[in-house]
Amino acid sequence: MQQGNLTILGKMSCYFIVVDENADGAIVNLGLWYLLYMGMLAVFCTNAINIYAGINGLEAGQAYVIACAVLFHNLLEIQANSQSKENHLFSAMIMLSFLGVTLALLKHNWYPASVFVGDTFCYFAGMTFAVVGILGHFSKTLLLFFIPQVLNFIYSTPQLFKIVPCPRHRLPRFNAKTGLMEPSTFVCKPDQYRWLKKRRDDTQVANMTVINLTLQLFGPMSERSLCIVLLGGQIIFCTFGLFVRYYISLFFFDN
Repeated sequence: MQQGNLTILGKMSCYFIVVDENADGAIVNLGLWYLLYMGMLAVFCTNAINIYAGINGLEAGQAYVIACAVLFHNLLEIQANSQSKENHLFSAMIMLSFLGVTLALLKHNWYPASVFVGDTFCYFAGMTFAVVGILGHFSKTLLLFFIPQVLNFIYSTPQLFKIVPCPRHRLPRFNAKTGLMEPSTFVCKPDQYRWLKKRRDDTQVANMTVINLTLQLFGPMSERSLCIVLLGGQIIFCTFGLFVRYYISLFFFDN
C-alpha cells in the first residue's frame, strides 16, 4: 500500500467497511458491522455457558475461572497505565463483585451440589462478561478466555442446527452400576451418520458436546472428576489466552 492509495484488497473492503486512505489503512470504521459483532458477542457469551453445562460445579466453575482471567488482564492493564485504564478499572470493579458472588455459589454447587444453577445464572454470567468486554474495549481478548466454549459451540453445531438429531438433553449419562458418568447418545440406523461412528454398524452415536467428548477420550469417570478435568482445561486455555494476548500478539505487533 502506498501513501494515500489502497491495495486491491483494501478497495474491495470499502464495499463493506470504511477504510481511511489518509491513515494508510490503519483506521477502519466497521460501522454497522461493529454493532452486529457486539450484539453477536452478547448472545454468544450468554448461550455459550448455558450449553457447556450439565454437571455439578461446571457452570459456576467455568464462570469463576474466566472471571479470574478477566480480572488478571484488567490488573495488568491498570498497572501498565494503558490508554484504557479507566475502562479496565470499571471492569475490575465488576469482576471483584462477580467473583465474590460466584465463589459463594460454587461452594454450594460443587459436587455433591445442594444448590443448582439454571438458565438465569448462565445468562447473568454471560452478560456480565459481555458488558465488561464491550465497555472495557477488550472483546477480542475476552474471546480468548472463551476458547473451550467456542470449541464446544463449533463441535455442537451439527446438532444445534439439526444436521443430526439433537435430543432435548445432551447431558452425560450416569451409570448406576459403576457410579460413573458415560457419554449420552442418540439412536440412529446402522447406515446413518457413519462419519460420526467408531464402528460403521453402530446404532447409537454420542451427543456432540465437549463434555461427552472428554468422556470418550478419557473414559468414564465420576462427576466430580469430570468437572475437575473440564475446569482444568478451562484454566489451561485461559492461560493460553493471556499468553496470546501479551506475547504472541505483541510480537507480531512490534514486528
